[in-house]
Amino acid sequence: MSARQAVDAVAESFTEHRSAARPLPPDGPLGWSGYGDSRERASARTGEEESVLHGTAVVGGRECVLVSFEFGFLGGSLGGRTGDRLEAAYALAGERGLPLVSLVATGGSRMQEGMIALIQLQRVARASALLRARGLPQIAVLRDPTTGGGWATVGAGADVVLALPGAQIGFAGSRVRPADADPYAYTAEGQLAAGQVDAVVPPDELPGTLARWLTVLAVTGPARAAPVPAALSAAGLPATGWDAVEQARSAARPRAAAYLDAYFAYRLPLSGDRCGGRDPGLLCGVGLHDGRPVAYAAQCGTATRPAGYRTAARVIRLADRLGLPVLTLIDTPGAANDAEAERAGAGAAIADAFAAVASARVPVTTLVIGEGGSGGALALAAPDNTHVTTDSYFSVIAPELAAAILKRGPDEVRSTADQLRLRPQDLVELGIARSVVGPARTSGG
Repeated sequence: MSARQAVDAVAESFTEHRSAARPLPPDGPLGWSGYGDSRERASARTGEEESVLHGTAVVGGRECVLVSFEFGFLGGSLGGRTGDRLEAAYALAGERGLPLVSLVATGGSRMQEGMIALIQLQRVARASALLRARGLPQIAVLRDPTTGGGWATVGAGADVVLALPGAQIGFAGSRVRPADADPYAYTAEGQLAAGQVDAVVPPDELPGTLARWLTVLAVTGPARAAPVPAALSAAGLPATGWDAVEQARSAARPRAAAYLDAYFAYRLPLSGDRCGGRDPGLLCGVGLHDGRPVAYAAQCGTATRPAGYRTAARVIRLADRLGLPVLTLIDTPGAANDAEAERAGAGAAIADAFAAVASARVPVTTLVIGEGGSGGALALAAPDNTHVTTDSYFSVIAPELAAAILKRGPDEVRSTADQLRLRPQDLVELGIARSVVGPARTSGG
């Protein structure tokens, strides 16, 4: 697919922006023999003057700046003039106050321009950082292939990273990676599993997916706190601490996915910590609630792993930069504490989540929907806007573990649960939670 075909596949309209090209010696800045002829052949074959084109576009009724790579022009490689065009695209997005969408297909830096080509990555990184500082979102769509410096800047540097099925993605291109390398690691699906890509999107779903992302990332005013979700359970308040624990641990209790589905008209996933990890027990993303975008991080009842905390911190910081309110759902017996979790930096990841919540300038709303196990749960809780359902508890540690620490026998676990005052009503009385949330009222209620 050519650069313009890629544009036509997602945009209702496109107005290309062109600027005067920098003078280029016949064989480029290095005097590379035959480079000029290669450029001429690439231009004749593709109809393009360079490996990137950009302009303003309308996607799903939303205006944006659109960048598209032409892989047929010297492998979509980045040279000096490519850097000019990319820098101009980021600048245009900043001037117009528009999101930037990049349709990437590149083999990396252009060999015939040597270090002149390589330093374009610094220019692109700076342009991206300047746009990020203005609070404007960047979305990358990774086509086949996306490798080298194009992946390490325009692609991986975006806020939202989408990929087409089967696309080759990796810093190392096919000709330079180790001969015994696992080919799956360099695919869209492999990068999704490794936490580097947010979603793999089939081509026929891409226009709609981009339209939804542009809708939820279109912030039009100061962030207002996300409304507290209604409880999905009609369970009554627990009589004892152990009753609270049993209700929270019930297999029949509603889980995070059900709460998110009830709360959002639709939601879009942000997956992975960008450090090689992904935690399926933590759902993150941005959704539309009553016509307003809300970022979310929701625990699913499992022990949260370091990748989960890093992903949540990433999403909270993105929401803070873009001005989106945040909703967190608490449901975990605690942070994962196995040896693998420790090696993956559990302490640092939890600290990062605490810091992201503490430093957020946008409002954070928290609902405890099940188990609230120790610091692993507290890391995602809003200090002044946490609410609880009737089938939840929040405790310094699970009652069984508290009894073990206090050298109490198994027969004292229930009384320990009472002493911990972990019931929903206890949490409100202690000032830990603002309210006990009930089910939504129906028209006949």
